Amino acid sequence: VEEAPTASPAVLSGPSFAIDVARGLPTAVTLACPDRAMGDAWMRSIGRPHFRTYWTDDLIGAEAGGAIKNVLAIACGVCEGLGLGRSAHAALIARGFAEMTRLGVKLGGRPETLAGLCGLGDLVLTCSSSQSRNMSFGMELGRGKTASEVLATRKAVTEGAETAPAVVELAERLGVELPICKAVLALIQGELDARSAVDQLLSRPLTEE
Repeated sequence: VEEAPTASPAVLSGPSFAIDVARGLPTAVTLACPDRAMGDAWMRSIGRPHFRTYWTDDLIGAEAGGAIKNVLAIACGVCEGLGLGRSAHAALIARGFAEMTRLGVKLGGRPETLAGLCGLGDLVLTCSSSQSRNMSFGMELGRGKTASEVLATRKAVTEGAETAPAVVELAERLGVELPICKAVLALIQGELDARSAVDQLLSRPLTEE
């Protein structure tokens, strides 16, 4: 942005493991660009029969979905590490998507963007496979390791661990309730262990969906 302030920014985001793309497996992602002509040019340039792009002008929604899902994937990994079952896992994805939508919309994104590939689609993939660095990180936390212990053994960046403080800070500043993301941050910072984080979420007051 500093070097090319007049350039039209674009974001590519969606459910896509690099290994799947490299192997030519069918993949679909969101190409967010406010300039439709530029977006079309990008889609023609990078599109392949197995790599499909869908355009939107909602940069904020695409960026928010791509960032917040990493924090939520850690929560799903914790669920897996604790052996809480598929029902709890599904509930975390659904309630996590509600958190993603609340914050994404408050930031200026659109609900339909967050319900698409770069939001819900990416969330489902990242929360459902140990190939995800964030989910595998959460699995280790669920098995009793501390965040510092796990991160010390990793060469690759665990995006959700870096993103969680910013997500929670933004939510608090904007008055958006994100109990799952807050629990993940408390776990990363050593304020709660995995079981206590789950107990805290389950003890929240009953409310409407």
